[in-house]
Amino acid sequence: MCMGNDASRAEVYGKYADDLVRFATGLVGPSDSPDVVSSAMVNVLWSRGWDDIRDPRAYLYRAVLNEAHHHHRSAMKRRTAEERAMTSGVVQVSESRPDVLEAVGRLSVKQRAVVFLVYWEDLTMAETARRLGLSEGTVHRNLARAEGRLGRMLYV
Repeated sequence: MCMGNDASRAEVYGKYADDLVRFATGLVGPSDSPDVVSSAMVNVLWSRGWDDIRDPRAYLYRAVLNEAHHHHRSAMKRRTAEERAMTSGVVQVSESRPDVLEAVGRLSVKQRAVVFLVYWEDLTMAETARRLGLSEGTVHRNLARAEGRLGRMLYV
């Protein structure tokens, strides 16, 4: 599949943008998802290797997953720095999310990605694997770990 010209790049973005934002929302939340997708798209669509990509959809999902990892690491570093800088002892942040969403938010980004696609998007393991560019075994392993972790967080 040749993706060389600007029109085809715009078409690919237009074709998958809404799905990618929905996917990113499951990974990083609604307020940061457009930024994560934008960063991933800029990095991917204008890279030199774009012309050689055989499955643009899987590649874009993987790029959003990688950008979500980067976003998560940056957020953790920022939070740690802010906590160190605070002079007052304790600051409570109230969460209005249900317990399940809070527990899902504590999963690794890859586990959240698999949970999102399997349970929220209702994809099969094979479809999830194709979407993320992973093997079915990796998807199955991450889903099993996520389910185990969610069970411990919610029912213990």
